[in-house]
Amino acid sequence: MTTARIDARFAALKAEGRAGFVAYVMAGDPDAATAAKILAGLPAAGADLIEVGFPFSDPMAEGPPIQRAAQRALAKGMTLAGTLDLVRGFRTGDTTTPIILMGYMNLVISRGFEAFARDAAQAGVDGLIVVDCPPEEAGPMADALDAAGLSLIRLATPTSDDDRLQTIVRRTSGFVYYVSVAGVTGVKEADAGEVAPHVERVRNASGLPVAVGFGIRTPQRAAEVARVADAVVVGSALVDEIAEAVEMNEDVTKRVLSKANSLAKAVRAARTGQTAV
Repeated sequence: MTTARIDARFAALKAEGRAGFVAYVMAGDPDAATAAKILAGLPAAGADLIEVGFPFSDPMAEGPPIQRAAQRALAKGMTLAGTLDLVRGFRTGDTTTPIILMGYMNLVISRGFEAFARDAAQAGVDGLIVVDCPPEEAGPMADALDAAGLSLIRLATPTSDDDRLQTIVRRTSGFVYYVSVAGVTGVKEADAGEVAPHVERVRNASGLPVAVGFGIRTPQRAAEVARVADAVVVGSALVDEIAEAVEMNEDVTKRVLSKANSLAKAVRAARTGQTAV
């Protein structure tokens, strides 16, 4: 399936007339067993697509919440191989929810493009976001992903002008990830009014759905963005729930899935005028 799974999910969302909810979690946070439970529970909590971060020691695009999530995962021994094992386990119970890996180039290069693409596809991954790979240098990786049927999903930002967009969307498939704020994750808040024209511009340039992330932490903000985007990505707010649950000795899985559910309900209700309950 791979890329086809992403396309099918966005086609279904379009038919339903709503935006999708994309939940981001870090593989191995707070530990592999709990991360597996969270991952397994996200679709029932309302996640239409799932982004799984593979932990890296220098996550330059991330704000403090996801930096700390990576540190927790690494401290518990999570690796890229372990991340693929988590996805493989998820696929034993769910064959339809798209899984997007998100991370940094070092680990992909270390594994080798062909080996990474092959192993990811076999595990049940559908697409890849590599935060620090410029489009001009992505050719060999894109070739390997194409051969394995995986989507290469690129980031567009508020500073991406029309010329740059043409470069960004070349060989992009599945969807485009629009970074709604300048800066790192989990620090500034997204403004739907400012995001809307950029989403339309990216959509027109790519012909693909546009998912908006960075700066979305509350159900209200998620609903606002869901009215103008094809999907809403939330990460820092979810990994914060993990950190707080660990600190308070609470049920981590229950707390994260509850937060995901409140966000998903807000996204689903955004275009109907209903209030999420």
